[in-house]
Amino acid sequence: MSRAARTATEPSAPHVADSHDLIRVQGARENNLKDVSVEIPKRRLTVFTGVSGSGKSSLVFDTIAAESQRLINETYSAFVQGFMPTLARPEVDVLDGLTTAIIVDQQRMGADPRSTVGTATDANAMLRILFSRLGTPHIGPPSAYAFNVPSVRASGAITVEKGAKKAVKATYSRTGGMCPRCEGRGTVSDIDLTQLYDDSKSISEGAFTIPGWKSDSFWTVRLYAESGFLDPDKPIRDFSEKEMRDFLHREPTKVKVEGVNLTYEGLIPKIQKSFLSKDREAMQPHIRAFVDRAVTFTTCPGCDGTRLTEAARSSKVKGVGIADACAMQISDLAEWVGGLDEPSVAPLLAKLRHTLDSFVEIGLGYLALDRPSGTLSGGEAQRVKMIRHLGSSLTDVTYVFDEPTVGLHPHDIQRMNDLLLRLRDKGNTVLVVEHKPEVIAIADHVVDLGPGAGTGGGEVVYEGTVEGLRAARTVTGRHLDDRAALKKAVREPTGALEIRGATANNLRNVDVDIPLGVLTVVTGVAGSGKSSLIHGSVPAGAGVVSVDQSPIKGSRRSNPATYTGLLDPIRKAFAKANGVKPALFSANSEGACPTCNGAGVVYTDLAMMAGVATTCEDCEGKRFQASVLEHHLGGRDISEVLSMPVAQAEEFFGAGEAHTPAAHRILQRMADVGLGYLTLGQPLTTLSGGERQRLKLATHMGEKGGVYVLDEPTTGLHLADVEQLLGLLDRLVDSGKSVIVIEHHQAVMAHADWIIDLGPGAGHDGGRVVYEGTPADLVATRPTLTGEHLAAYLGH
Repeated sequence: MSRAARTATEPSAPHVADSHDLIRVQGARENNLKDVSVEIPKRRLTVFTGVSGSGKSSLVFDTIAAESQRLINETYSAFVQGFMPTLARPEVDVLDGLTTAIIVDQQRMGADPRSTVGTATDANAMLRILFSRLGTPHIGPPSAYAFNVPSVRASGAITVEKGAKKAVKATYSRTGGMCPRCEGRGTVSDIDLTQLYDDSKSISEGAFTIPGWKSDSFWTVRLYAESGFLDPDKPIRDFSEKEMRDFLHREPTKVKVEGVNLTYEGLIPKIQKSFLSKDREAMQPHIRAFVDRAVTFTTCPGCDGTRLTEAARSSKVKGVGIADACAMQISDLAEWVGGLDEPSVAPLLAKLRHTLDSFVEIGLGYLALDRPSGTLSGGEAQRVKMIRHLGSSLTDVTYVFDEPTVGLHPHDIQRMNDLLLRLRDKGNTVLVVEHKPEVIAIADHVVDLGPGAGTGGGEVVYEGTVEGLRAARTVTGRHLDDRAALKKAVREPTGALEIRGATANNLRNVDVDIPLGVLTVVTGVAGSGKSSLIHGSVPAGAGVVSVDQSPIKGSRRSNPATYTGLLDPIRKAFAKANGVKPALFSANSEGACPTCNGAGVVYTDLAMMAGVATTCEDCEGKRFQASVLEHHLGGRDISEVLSMPVAQAEEFFGAGEAHTPAAHRILQRMADVGLGYLTLGQPLTTLSGGERQRLKLATHMGEKGGVYVLDEPTTGLHLADVEQLLGLLDRLVDSGKSVIVIEHHQAVMAHADWIIDLGPGAGHDGGRVVYEGTPADLVATRPTLTGEHLAAYLGH
């Protein structure tokens, strides 16, 4: 046997390139991580578990994914980096074996009024090209079908500086699809003038009813009174036609009031600029209430809510216009596109079909392309972002998911599991932060963080297989097979909230009585009409406290103490004990350290390089002036109080010298929702999604209301914390409140007094009440998908 032949038959040594099959993390210290070191297998599905606040997101998103993105950004030129967000290197000693990270998180999509499901996924762009090629009559290029592009016409002379200069007449036009009346928004706003002023009074008698417009205000009331355009002593209803036009609509005009040059403009444009151009969520509550009263939004009469010009609506493909296509349920639209056979646009049709089929496959076939993206729930937004990755040809990529089962009925979780496994089987590394046992069960590798939350967490307590986790006796391992039991006796309702003829979104003339004085759970597959029924049909206002999934707004200066209003009674208690002003005890006001302006750190901007944050040398990160820290309450200064966890602060303000009932009540509510481990001064930007939602719940629990509406309160909750949530819901009901919960978690369903199940499917296959009754009857009869899954969960 020759040497060459022998060598060919012997097994060759593994190639050195194949030895890099682990992502190695050593010494991770982001947020609450305590020198964490893990080895994550590549091309496998790894699930990260642990109680809420244990450090899962800090390890996966803030360390592994953040460093991968930072390294990719560094491959671009300095010029390009100048336009990109700058990322600092995470606090970690070694990060080895990273691959390109694609993050699919639960961040809500932008709530821009012109952003829709179609524009966010490029489906609209493909439809526009399709209509510009096949639509009859032909009205122009793809931009003619775009509701974001206005039509433009211009003409004039241009000078061409080439040889002998000469002026050339030129005309320019661009055909856009934007409805000129509503500017592509689909709705027009109307201002209710009766909410702005009392027309029976004169300006000098205090006619204005706008918040903040006081009679001595130089920039508002006095400007109108002394502008010279109006008679300040005449009742507004007696104004002449010219005075009324000047009062309401006058263009900005320079006027002199008491020797000062000011700009006068009509009341309506002034209100639009000062109130309506701001983000509604960022307004103070009384301003928001005024805007809700004063402004009404109605469907645009020019385009009937389609956002498009008449020409764009008139162009059809096989009898269907682009507005009709975008209004169709996506599963129906996919069928319609599948029936088109045009060789001239075959590649475009193939791509469009794939995108629409991906919607259906991922369980979003019930949406329509014209649905505003800001109205999607966190789970829907996450799945919309997944669509662009489903058919990707990329392999050896790290996909990072943040609770991909949020908003999914147990029936849909299997479909999500199949998608995660498909991504892995294409040769990708899939990292999932998750609490649901159904997802943990399919993991190749599990990393469990804990043992507790906040400062009590940040350590890896288990690493290995799912079977090993069950035997590991960690908090997750112990609760993995937990099953809530049905109640032995359910509460009797004290009344009913009647809903009649509900038709919001896909609801089909629904009549239902929601019992009061009990715990009612509204269930159904994603898209069956749960939120439409509760948020769209339960009369808002007096007595109804709604805790939805909208995100908390907050900068790095915001923290649990400022968000919940806890800081106000604390500041007053400090001021009273020390005989000084409350403003001294705010890091955003008079007490702030002048060097870092109360931020605790000094930021150095390095242009396109990552900025550097260094602890302020003057206040040593305490955020307050040294003189403020000399004032004490109960032996503690204000910075020491803000660094306390909620549980410790509850004890501190509950008795003794620092006894402050107002602060103690708020702290009690925060502990009730399972946030006892958060420190009072922790920036909101470092909180996980579940923590933010529970912080919002704690804030709303202080409101006076008889009916509480909660939208998926188990989001981001560990199995061990669900029990605590059920206890909280029971306490709310036992205190005389009515609690309505929109929920998919079987433990909450089993604990309900009454279940309202919507379905049977999603979109136009849903929108009906398919079951009303007790959980026990639902399990016994199993008339719906929910009944089958609840029975399986309970082992019946």
